[in-house]
Amino acid sequence: MKKLLALPCLIACAAAFAAGAPEAKRFAMTLEAKKMHEECVRLEAGEKRAYAWKSDAPLDFNIHYHHHPEVFYPVKRDAMRGDGGTFIAKSAEDYCWMWTARDKPAKLDGRIEAK
Repeated sequence: MKKLLALPCLIACAAAFAAGAPEAKRFAMTLEAKKMHEECVRLEAGEKRAYAWKSDAPLDFNIHYHHHPEVFYPVKRDAMRGDGGTFIAKSAEDYCWMWTARDKPAKLDGRIEAK
Protein backbone atom coordinates (compact mmCIF):
# COMPACT_ATOMS: atom_id res chain seq x y z
CA MET A 1 0.00 0.00 0.00
CA LYS A 2 2.85 2.41 0.83
CA LYS A 3 4.31 1.87 -2.65
CA LEU A 4 0.96 2.75 -4.22
CA LEU A 5 0.82 6.01 -2.26
CA ALA A 6 4.45 6.89 -2.96
CA LEU A 7 4.00 7.15 -6.73
CA PRO A 8 1.24 9.82 -6.67
CA CYS A 9 3.23 11.78 -4.06
CA LEU A 10 6.36 11.59 -6.22
CA ILE A 11 4.42 12.78 -9.27
CA ALA A 12 2.84 15.66 -7.32
CA CYS A 13 6.21 16.74 -5.90
CA ALA A 14 7.85 16.67 -9.34
CA ALA A 15 4.99 18.75 -10.79
CA ALA A 16 5.26 21.30 -7.97
CA PHE A 17 9.02 21.57 -8.48
CA ALA A 18 8.63 22.01 -12.23
CA ALA A 19 5.91 24.65 -11.77
CA GLY A 20 8.17 26.66 -9.47
CA ALA A 21 11.14 26.60 -11.83
CA PRO A 22 11.03 29.36 -14.45
CA GLU A 23 11.10 27.95 -17.96
CA ALA A 24 12.57 29.44 -21.07
CA LYS A 25 10.19 31.71 -22.95
CA ARG A 26 10.56 31.10 -26.67
CA PHE A 27 8.81 33.20 -29.27
CA ALA A 28 8.60 33.47 -33.04
CA MET A 29 6.41 35.90 -34.96
CA THR A 30 6.24 38.44 -37.73
CA LEU A 31 5.88 42.06 -36.64
CA GLU A 32 4.04 44.36 -38.99
CA ALA A 33 5.71 47.68 -39.85
CA LYS A 34 5.66 50.08 -36.86
CA LYS A 35 4.23 47.37 -34.54
CA MET A 36 5.83 46.04 -31.37
CA HIS A 37 6.06 42.93 -29.25
CA GLU A 38 6.80 42.68 -25.51
CA GLU A 39 7.80 39.84 -23.19
CA CYS A 40 7.52 40.87 -19.53
CA VAL A 41 8.58 39.21 -16.30
CA ARG A 42 8.87 40.17 -12.64
CA LEU A 43 12.48 40.04 -11.44
CA GLU A 44 13.85 40.54 -7.96
CA ALA A 45 17.12 42.42 -7.43
CA GLY A 46 20.01 40.25 -8.58
CA GLU A 47 17.90 37.86 -10.67
CA LYS A 48 19.31 37.07 -14.11
CA ARG A 49 17.80 36.30 -17.48
CA ALA A 50 19.74 35.11 -20.51
CA TYR A 51 18.24 36.32 -23.77
CA ALA A 52 18.94 36.00 -27.46
CA TRP A 53 16.99 37.04 -30.53
CA LYS A 54 17.37 37.54 -34.26
CA SER A 55 15.39 39.18 -37.04
CA ASP A 56 15.45 39.36 -40.82
CA ALA A 57 15.05 43.16 -40.69
CA PRO A 58 16.28 45.88 -38.32
CA LEU A 59 14.29 46.24 -35.09
CA ASP A 60 14.49 48.73 -32.24
CA PHE A 61 15.08 46.78 -29.02
CA ASN A 62 15.00 47.63 -25.35
CA ILE A 63 14.57 46.25 -21.86
CA HIS A 64 12.55 48.65 -19.75
CA TYR A 65 10.46 49.11 -16.62
CA HIS A 66 7.94 51.73 -15.51
CA HIS A 67 7.85 54.08 -12.53
CA HIS A 68 4.87 56.10 -13.63
CA PRO A 69 5.02 58.48 -15.30
CA GLU A 70 8.63 57.64 -16.24
CA VAL A 71 10.02 54.71 -18.21
CA PHE A 72 13.58 53.52 -17.52
CA TYR A 73 15.72 51.71 -20.12
CA PRO A 74 18.57 49.61 -18.71
CA VAL A 75 19.13 48.37 -22.31
CA LYS A 76 18.25 50.30 -25.47
CA ARG A 77 19.44 49.62 -29.02
CA ASP A 78 18.20 50.87 -32.39
CA ALA A 79 18.16 49.17 -35.79
CA MET A 80 19.43 45.76 -34.66
CA ARG A 81 19.04 42.42 -36.46
CA GLY A 82 19.87 40.46 -33.32
CA ASP A 83 21.24 40.70 -29.82
CA GLY A 84 21.76 38.62 -26.72
CA GLY A 85 23.38 38.49 -23.35
CA THR A 86 22.58 38.23 -19.67
CA PHE A 87 20.40 40.85 -18.00
CA ILE A 88 20.80 41.30 -14.23
CA ALA A 89 18.04 43.19 -12.41
CA LYS A 90 19.41 45.99 -10.24
CA SER A 91 16.08 46.36 -8.42
CA ALA A 92 12.83 44.45 -8.08
CA GLU A 93 10.69 45.48 -11.06
CA ASP A 94 8.41 44.23 -13.83
CA TYR A 95 10.89 44.24 -16.72
CA CYS A 96 9.83 44.09 -20.37
CA TRP A 97 11.88 43.07 -23.39
CA MET A 98 10.43 45.03 -26.32
CA TRP A 99 10.97 44.93 -30.08
CA THR A 100 9.56 47.46 -32.54
CA ALA A 101 9.54 46.99 -36.31
CA ARG A 102 10.72 49.93 -38.34
CA ASP A 103 9.35 50.68 -41.82
CA LYS A 104 8.72 47.10 -42.96
CA PRO A 105 7.57 43.78 -41.50
CA ALA A 106 10.18 41.73 -39.62
CA LYS A 107 10.38 38.09 -38.52
CA LEU A 108 11.45 37.83 -34.89
CA ASP A 109 12.74 34.67 -33.17
CA GLY A 110 14.07 34.61 -29.64
CA ARG A 111 14.19 33.29 -26.11
CA ILE A 112 14.41 34.57 -22.55
CA GLU A 113 15.36 32.13 -19.79
CA ALA A 114 16.37 32.04 -16.15
CA LYS A 115 20.08 31.81 -15.62
